[in-house]
Amino acid sequence: MSKSLLAQLPKIVEDGKRQAQQILDDLETSRRVGFNTREFVVPARETAGLEGFDGPQPVLTDAPNRLIYGDNLLVMAGLLAGDDQHESMRGKIDLIYIDPPFDSKADYRTKLNLPSATIDRTPNPLEQFAYSDAWADGTASYLAMLAPRVVLMRELLASTGSLYVHLDWHVGHYAKILLDEVFGRSNFINELIWRYRRWPAKTSAYQKMHDTIFWYAKDASSDRTWHQQFEGLAPSTLKTWGTKKQVADFSAGYRKPSQTDEESSGAQMSDVWDIGVIAPIAKERVDYGTQKPERLVERIIEGVTSQGDLVADFFSGSGTTAAVAERTSRRWITSDLGKPALMIARKRLVDQESDPFLYQEIGDYQVEQARSAFGRKYRVGDLARIILDLYGALPLDPAENVNGSLGRVPGESTLVLADSPARMTNLATLRRAQSYRDSKLGGFDNVIVLGWNFPAGIGQEVRDLNDDRLEVRVIPPDLIDRLKKKGKNNLISNVVFSTLQYLEAEIIATYPREDHDEAVVQLQNYVLLSPESINIRSEDREYIQQLMNEEPLTLIEYWSVDPDYDGEVFRSTWQDYRGNMANDGDQYRVVPTTTVRVPRDGTRRICVRAVDVFGLESEVVLEA
Repeated sequence: MSKSLLAQLPKIVEDGKRQAQQILDDLETSRRVGFNTREFVVPARETAGLEGFDGPQPVLTDAPNRLIYGDNLLVMAGLLAGDDQHESMRGKIDLIYIDPPFDSKADYRTKLNLPSATIDRTPNPLEQFAYSDAWADGTASYLAMLAPRVVLMRELLASTGSLYVHLDWHVGHYAKILLDEVFGRSNFINELIWRYRRWPAKTSAYQKMHDTIFWYAKDASSDRTWHQQFEGLAPSTLKTWGTKKQVADFSAGYRKPSQTDEESSGAQMSDVWDIGVIAPIAKERVDYGTQKPERLVERIIEGVTSQGDLVADFFSGSGTTAAVAERTSRRWITSDLGKPALMIARKRLVDQESDPFLYQEIGDYQVEQARSAFGRKYRVGDLARIILDLYGALPLDPAENVNGSLGRVPGESTLVLADSPARMTNLATLRRAQSYRDSKLGGFDNVIVLGWNFPAGIGQEVRDLNDDRLEVRVIPPDLIDRLKKKGKNNLISNVVFSTLQYLEAEIIATYPREDHDEAVVQLQNYVLLSPESINIRSEDREYIQQLMNEEPLTLIEYWSVDPDYDGEVFRSTWQDYRGNMANDGDQYRVVPTTTVRVPRDGTRRICVRAVDVFGLESEVVLEA
């Protein structure tokens, strides 16, 4: 007979604390987690063909806010560690609000509106495994996921900071026990009820019309920030007393008007909040399944933080927390495991003309996953041999093999190189593969490179090599999770090593001006990676294939330009995106052309980066 959930809770908490402690112990070692900056966004959206950002080249220190892609456990580890650009965030965050997925049967698909159809985009492999992990053994798995994360959140909070955890009836009462264990019951401040009205469902019980939010302080005895909020007085109170503040005269047994005659701010806010769900036609609606109203998050942020304070959300979703923090002059850090979710958040921030912010990702993400799956002492060569086996290649003899990464396809003169998850598969890797092809065992006709991580411009580099005897394919990003769960023998038949996507753009004209030049940049083509690897229905895949053939640029969700690219940090100083109604009124297409200012001296390189509707990135570098 399996243990009850109540009986499992002590071990869940203990294991969560142990996992978090291992991460904390690694902060001072070479195993600490870092970040890569993918884009430094200086919002300047396309507006009817007008130029975007027109100031000096921005610097990274102009961006205190951070939008981060990756597993939030690793994100928090990186924030605690700090790096050359950022100090450790340990004890620096004033408010953490999280709205984790709390329904095992929830539909996490997002809708993609394309010119002739609307298709459902299901979570990518990493997201799918994150969700399935959270519910593999029901609520126990969910709490096991949550436990180490709230331990790290406590480490990140300032001594005067607060944590708000947004849940519902599925797990709320169990999570409360876990939170009491981590934060201490004495630091529990309020149970808040978000009461909403929505279209009623058919039910034989009462309608479920509320969520629960638990508020904990890092230290309830500290001098924490608190801004009292008020709600309108009841009609009966107004009728009896008017709008003047009241003072109590308990000796007389009644209340009388204040002698100061000040106007009342209303009644102190109660712990039940009547805030409607987002209307279908609301301006803030972004068609994201778990999107919460800005008014709800604003009430939380304004209650326990002041302007300039730092707010974090590690289940960012559609970016509501970042959007509200930006609008209310708070600093912010948000993260999510879903690239489409972060794409929505990035567009949302650009649309509201936010301050500059960083779009980052976990450095050596797959390495961290491998360490988690196989232990801290896993060997890269062992993983490479598994990859070769799954691809159908036999390893070369040890004398000819490099870290166990080389294999050959039986019956063909084809060499296979399985790159390490600790490396970026870049131009140097491709040239090394060409060298192996020509030298190993007397030479091979072809070489295939299997990689985990690629720079955004790898597609252009492959084309520039112009080598039809070289092929590059992507190792599925969820493969390590699948190996951990099922073992490689159950995976051989359904592993897809997809091809790369790439972008084509050109400078179609340049115009000299008094102290600079102007360049007209135009998107030419976009080629999607293997359609069979996209998480959509087969009939939708056929439609995507048709779009690729007829109008490939309609698959571009967002594109941006760095007109003075230094080869290291992509500084996005002009952006356009689908749904940007400030340009040509076309909600399905980006504008394909823009004019940017180019410095007259220097390298004169323009970097163009695009993100497609599935969250996949590509870039091209142009010489002005």
